Amino acid sequence: MSPYAEFASQDVQVEWLAGIMRGAAVQQSKKTLGEMAGLFHDANALCSMDESTVVYRVQWTEPVPLGTEGGLFWGSTTIAPGRVGDEYFMTHGHYHLKRDRGEYYGAISGKGMLVLMDEDRATRTEAMFPGSLHFIAGGNAHRVVNTGEEPLLFWACWPSDAGHDYASIKTQGFGARVLHRHGGPVVIPA
Repeated sequence: MSPYAEFASQDVQVEWLAGIMRGAAVQQSKKTLGEMAGLFHDANALCSMDESTVVYRVQWTEPVPLGTEGGLFWGSTTIAPGRVGDEYFMTHGHYHLKRDRGEYYGAISGKGMLVLMDEDRATRTEAMFPGSLHFIAGGNAHRVVNTGEEPLLFWACWPSDAGHDYASIKTQGFGARVLHRHGGPVVIPA
């Protein structure tokens, strides 16, 4: 039996512009400021904030078992507007465990930056805005930063066998940070 047969019978609905998925197969998670301790550069500013503040929410569906070669997962991420000190709210960021696996992001609303870092720590950014599409090549860590005043919403599609390596980012960080300076976002080396 095909690993996709079970999913074909599942009922999943998508509200594209709202970034909402509904149905029994939909999973969700959220990250709070407290769960992101150590990722923002201004630890004092973070300590003065409510650690239960939700920085971002993720919804996704896994139509095949985790690790299935050739399968795809689909989901949405919504990052709240805000800053810790002068650093914008962002996702944790990750490499894929299988480093050669890529991913797509498509922005729906809000504005931000996709921060990409290769394994030599060379870092670059791409502007995210409604309608922007971003291919994340394998071997690149990726993080999204909300640089606007409203939630930043994007959809993503990634291989079901890619896995997530958050530990490398937690211990080594990213090669750049996005800070609010002179009325807007500025990318600085980390």
